[in-house]
Amino acid sequence: MFRAMPHITLVSGYMLPFFEWNIWGALPTAIIVLVAINQPFALWMLHSFFLSIPKDLDESAMVDGCTRFQAFRQVVIPVMWPGVITTGLFSFLLAYNDFAVTAMLLNQDNQTMVPKIASFLGTVQTEGAVMYAVAAVVSATVPLFMLVMFFQRQIVSGLTAGAVKG
Repeated sequence: MFRAMPHITLVSGYMLPFFEWNIWGALPTAIIVLVAINQPFALWMLHSFFLSIPKDLDESAMVDGCTRFQAFRQVVIPVMWPGVITTGLFSFLLAYNDFAVTAMLLNQDNQTMVPKIASFLGTVQTEGAVMYAVAAVVSATVPLFMLVMFFQRQIVSGLTAGAVKG
């Protein structure tokens, strides 16, 4: 339900305290709000993934002589790693592409990529401004493409880990 609400309604509750404390426009305030907005999604996704990890793995490692911490570190963490990477990447993409939060909470000096691209266009489109916007969009997608390519194997196994096994 929290994820379905428009971000404008969520951000409006933060505006008055940020102005009163004189921290509006600073990058840490936008990071705090984006974490607060994306945290329920990340917890929901991680919870469903962690439920799919069998308890037998932990118990088998302890039967083989591991302590509880060793079993967690050597057996459970490698199994849960794809889900953590997938959730982290999805949360990063949601925060990276969030226009409403960053446009409302950051001033012109330290805006993120998405509001800055929107400011290229404005109300009157000129040929040069459109070309700058297109170049900025391509530049903005390169880091995302590199992240997905680097973590491709973990993303695929993280997405299919909760699937029904026959």
